[in-house]
Amino acid sequence: MIARLEHLRKHPSVFRHLTGLAVPLFDALAAELAPALAAADHARRSRPARQRAPGAGHPFALTDADQLLLTVIWLRRYPTQECLGFLFGVSDSAALRAIRRCLPALEAAGKDTMRLPDPGSGRRRDLPALLADTPDLAVIVDTFEQRTQRPRRRQRAYYSGKKKAHTVKGQVTVDEDGYVVDVGESRPGRWSDLKVLRRSGLRRRLPYGTGLLGDLGYVGIAEWHPEGLGATPRRKPRGRPRPAEDRRYNRAFARRRIVVEHAIGRLRRYEALSQVDRHRRKGHTARVRAVAGLVNRMLAHRQAA
Repeated sequence: MIARLEHLRKHPSVFRHLTGLAVPLFDALAAELAPALAAADHARRSRPARQRAPGAGHPFALTDADQLLLTVIWLRRYPTQECLGFLFGVSDSAALRAIRRCLPALEAAGKDTMRLPDPGSGRRRDLPALLADTPDLAVIVDTFEQRTQRPRRRQRAYYSGKKKAHTVKGQVTVDEDGYVVDVGESRPGRWSDLKVLRRSGLRRRLPYGTGLLGDLGYVGIAEWHPEGLGATPRRKPRGRPRPAEDRRYNRAFARRRIVVEHAIGRLRRYEALSQVDRHRRKGHTARVRAVAGLVNRMLAHRQAA
C-alpha cells in the first residue's frame, strides 16, 4: 500500500516522478473529476440490465482519489496490473477496474483542455520575412508511432516500413505555445501522415482563418486546407542542389514547427505512449487524449506559477 495517496503526498518528489504532476495539481484534478466519477457510478448502478439491487456487490477497496492516482501512475510508468495491485494493496483485477473506471473521465477532461485558437482574439506572431507566405496564425500537426503487439489479423495493415515493426499512429495538433489543441483518432502505422490527417476530421474543426503547418510528410496540405492556409518545408529540387534561400527558409520554418516535437516528447514521457502497447488498439486514442490533458494542465500550472 505504499502508493496510496495519503502516503505519497508526504513525498512530493516521488509523487512528481510517478505521476508527472505536482501534488496540488493532482488534488485539483481529483476534485474536478469527482462529479464525473460519481455520475458514471450512478449510471452503472441504475442501468436497465443490472440484475443486482443497488448497494449489492463488493465495494471498491480504493477511494476515488486513489483510483485516479493509480490510473495516472499507470499512464506515466505503464506497469502491469499485477505491479499496480501490489503497490496499492489490491488485486490485479481491482487495479484493472480502477483504470477502466477512471480513464474515460481523464479522456473527457483532456478533451476539455483542448481549444483551437480563436482568429478573432488570437495574437499574431512577428514572423521573419522568410516566412511571409505562411499563415500568421497557425497550428502545427504531426504524428508519432508506438509499437504494438503483433496483431492476429490484418498484420500488414499495422506494419510500418519506417519503424520495421507493427505500430499504431497517433496524430497531435498543437498551438504555437505548445498546448495540445486536438488529438485525432489513432490509425494503423502503415498509413501515411497525410492520410491520417485527411481521415481525422480536423478540417471541419479548424476555425476560419487558422493555418496548418506540417513537415514533409504533409506535402499537399495547402490543397487539403479549406482556405489554402497550409504550409510545409520546401523540398529539394530533383537532380539539383538545394538553393541557399530554401535552406534559410527551412531553418526558419523548423524553428516555428519545433513546438510540436517538444509536445510529442512531453506526451511520450508517459510510458503508456512510448513502451510497446499491451492493450487494445481501439483504446489508444483515449490514452493519448488522457495524457494530453495531463500535459496541458502541467503547462498551464507552470505558466501560472
